[in-house]
Formats: sequence, C-alpha cells, structure tokens
Amino acid sequence: MRCPIKKKNDKPPVCSAVIVAAGSSQRMGTDKIMMKLGAMPVLARTILAFENSEYVDEIIIVTRTEKLEEIAKMCHDNGLHKVRQVVSGGATRMESALAGVSACRHEAELIAIHDGARPLLTQALIERTVLAARDYRAAVPAVASTDTLKTVDEKGFIVGTVDRASTVRVQTPQIFDADLIKGALTKAVELNLPLTDDCSAMDMMGVKTFVVEGEAENIKITTPSDYVTAKAIVEDRNDWNANRTWV
Repeated sequence: MRCPIKKKNDKPPVCSAVIVAAGSSQRMGTDKIMMKLGAMPVLARTILAFENSEYVDEIIIVTRTEKLEEIAKMCHDNGLHKVRQVVSGGATRMESALAGVSACRHEAELIAIHDGARPLLTQALIERTVLAARDYRAAVPAVASTDTLKTVDEKGFIVGTVDRASTVRVQTPQIFDADLIKGALTKAVELNLPLTDDCSAMDMMGVKTFVVEGEAENIKITTPSDYVTAKAIVEDRNDWNANRTWV
C-alpha cells in the first residue's frame, strides 16, 4: 500500500470528523462506548485522537437520542473544543452517518467518518488518510488479511478460496470529498441499501477509494475479548492518556 506524501508548506484541507457512536452494543452486553479504557471512556479516547490532530477542524458526534446530554456534558467538562455538535443517529449505519455528515460545516472539503468504538488510532493514521483523500477524493486505511479466506455455500460447505493477496480488512477513519460522501449517503438511505461501511456508498456512485496502510492496533471494540485486547494495548503504550483523570 502506498502512502501519500506531505508536500512542503502545503496547507491541509478543511476536514470535519464524524464519529458514529449510535449502536446498541448488543454483542458487548453493556454500553461499550462509555466503558473505561485506561482512565477515560472508550468514546472519549476516540474523540481525543481527532481533538489532537492538526488535520481535523471540527468533530460531530452521532449517538442515540438518550445519550445526547451525557456525551455533550462529557465533551464540555473535559475541554474537547473541536466537538461542535452531538446529534441523534438513525435506525441504520447509513442513516447515522448521513446525520453526521449533514451536520458538518459547509466549508469542509473532506469528511472523515470513524467508529466511536475504535479508540486506538494514531495521529499518523489520521494524517496519511487525510492526505490520501485530498489527492484521491476517497481514502480508507486497511490491513492485509492474515487468515485463509473461504467461500461457503448456503448448506455450510466450502466451495472456494479467496485470493488473500488481493484481500484487505478495511478500518476507519474513512475519509471522502465532502460533497461526494453527502450525495452517496443520501442515495444509499433513499434506496434503503444494507451497506455496512461508507466506502461501499462511494462504490455505488462509481468512485474508487484509495487504500492506505492501516494499523493492527486500530481495532474496533465489539466483544468482551476486544475490550481485553484494547486494555492491553493501552497499558503497553503507557501513554499520558492512560493515566489522565477523566470526568
């Protein structure tokens, strides 16, 4: 995977970040975005990565209606100044993403869409994905698949092997030209398409998405075992965020 080059004296594009945290956490059994990771909630750690990025100008958080007040207060109390709005999500991933991008400032040239339960991304990952989106209009981080992938029929039998060399596991943030992603998500919602990620909406519009190098530690916390792994990563990094007092 190629990485975009930061051009000398090049001003970054105006980029809004939409953090989607409107899921039900059914597989976790509890509200995963508010579980403590180090000294702060999972969602707070996710927000902080974008708060600290020089490539992000504002943050929009999408969550469930009953969480609006709680999350807005958490952001205010902890000085997360880039958070401009906390908005209600929809019934599907596409509806929630559309609610977020619709709330972004009109000046945004790029919009990054990120999972609220993916708190371990680095500044370097944000930078290279933004720069790639600037150059290619659509960019996502991904890591190579290390498992052998099989195709299974409706009866549960293996019928083929997927070429691992051309298969990747896509992560977030997924970053796009602002006008393109707004149009793509609007169409996906209008057609009630069962899409699970945002670059699929761009595929539908005929826009190719560029892939940059992802990070193995940029995991999404979905199950209790993911949470255990995330805690181990935070402890191993031993960064200042792990010990920060958080309201």
